[in-house]
Amino acid sequence: MNTSAGQPPSRDASSGDELLPLYTPAEAAHVLKVRESWLRRRAAARAVPCTFLGRHLRFSRADVAAIAASAAEPVRRSLPRRSPTHRISSRGSRR
Repeated sequence: MNTSAGQPPSRDASSGDELLPLYTPAEAAHVLKVRESWLRRRAAARAVPCTFLGRHLRFSRADVAAIAASAAEPVRRSLPRRSPTHRISSRGSRR
C-alpha cells in the first residue's frame, strides 16, 4: 500500500472494488475530518460500519461513504430564545 504523510492509500480507479483499500482508523478519520478517538468509539459501539481483521479495526471505502452519508443532516433553524420569567418571592415585599 502506498501511504505518504498520513494520506489514505491510493486506489486504482479501474478496479471498481469498493471494499479495497482498507483504511486504518487514522486514515479514515483523516478522510472524514473527524477525530480518530471519535471514530474508534463509534466503531467499538458498532454505531458505524467497519471491519475487524482479527483485532485490527479497518474501514472500507463503502464504510467511509456510509459514515459520511449518515452524518449528513440538514441544518436546523434555531428557535428564538424566550425571555426569562421573573418570579416574585413569596417571602415578603421588596424594599
